[in-house]
Amino acid sequence: MSVVTPTQVLFAQPQWQAKAEIQLCLPAECGGSWLVTDRTPFHPVSHIWPDHPADQGEVIIDGRRYAVAGCYTGAVELASGNLFVGKDIPVKRDTDGWAFVVVHHTEHALELAAGALVELDVDKVRQQALSRGHSGGHLSSLALNKVLHHDFWRKDASRKDEMGHYDFHSYAQTESQVSEDCSTDTYRLGKTLRKRGLNSADLLQRLDEVEARINQQLEAWRMAGAAVVMRCEGKALTDSRYWQCELENDVLIEIPCGGTHIGSLADYSKITVEFQIVSDQELVMITRTAA
Repeated sequence: MSVVTPTQVLFAQPQWQAKAEIQLCLPAECGGSWLVTDRTPFHPVSHIWPDHPADQGEVIIDGRRYAVAGCYTGAVELASGNLFVGKDIPVKRDTDGWAFVVVHHTEHALELAAGALVELDVDKVRQQALSRGHSGGHLSSLALNKVLHHDFWRKDASRKDEMGHYDFHSYAQTESQVSEDCSTDTYRLGKTLRKRGLNSADLLQRLDEVEARINQQLEAWRMAGAAVVMRCEGKALTDSRYWQCELENDVLIEIPCGGTHIGSLADYSKITVEFQIVSDQELVMITRTAA
């Protein structure tokens, strides 16, 4: 039995096609096949924080194209060769004796031996739309924190964001979801947040003003056109990756993030937010972007 190695990921940089070597080809319980390759440009959905959807695309075998219907995080127990996919993964990343891998799901049942060569082709248009949405979510959260910092906190909050502003986003976020040219963040405005010093009632009353100020800030950043860089501590799926952008005052912002992202704020023709009040305890911020 050949030894499975951690998948080397290529999606942190602009690369949508790659030749790769099959490590595992197994029947999928849901039908079709699980394909594990030594490297891939496909971004899988995380089994821990599934906010960024999986890439779509095709695998090309001997000139024939097969749709990749899903792409997941997996882990292989090296002693047994058993593959666990998504929520079935029983261990934490970097556990000794395990290899974390990207698992491509094809609806077509395939029979491929370890070592066979295939081509992987990501849907570039869709991935770029997801990348714009995800980077847009980072930008809007920073802009939200900045706008709230001076006028909506009545005392010093201990947690600050990467720009030194009170980190409302981190304190209050309960859910996030990236989609094509969109990022949706849900915030809870509960008693704990008020104890930390947020004037949540004032925030809700002045939400139109907050929205307008955020959009002004986003437009200023967009017009400045700063580069976005993904700093990677390694090539393996579980190695840490960081979103970097120099937004203002020569300060490099760095946010831990495993998603795919744009290369520059100049890639946007617009970045805007709008708010939806669910209740006096819950607020939703929707970030919309366009190429």
